[in-house]
Amino acid sequence: MSATRRDGPIILFDGVCNLCHAAVRFILAHDRDSVFRFAPLESRTGGEIIGDGLVEGRSVDSVILVQDGARYVRSDAVIRIFAQLGLPWRALGVLRIVPRPLREAAYQLVARNRYRWFGRKDICPRPDGEFRDRFLS
Repeated sequence: MSATRRDGPIILFDGVCNLCHAAVRFILAHDRDSVFRFAPLESRTGGEIIGDGLVEGRSVDSVILVQDGARYVRSDAVIRIFAQLGLPWRALGVLRIVPRPLREAAYQLVARNRYRWFGRKDICPRPDGEFRDRFLS
């Protein structure tokens, strides 16, 4: 498996955000079929995937899931990611029934405060060992 392999779902994340890194580690630990690939938003690969820096007419500042030619952002991305993990996490897919404005408000509250609450790194750390091939270079 190559680090440049781009088939299957790709998760783009904030490469300097501690919360985002914890989320990536969580997904790696619970993605039993190893379907997800990852790239920091700030990376060249991330830039190539998002193109002009806009998704759905908004600037990119949070998680993006690219799957089957579609791009999902913020709470939609999070719910779709959980829905593809094993049980019990898959059950969180039921959050789709929560109205999007409420989901987005909760997501934005955390996103706006993520550096203050969880901290940030000066640079995006390199993936280690067994998971290196899941990150796009």
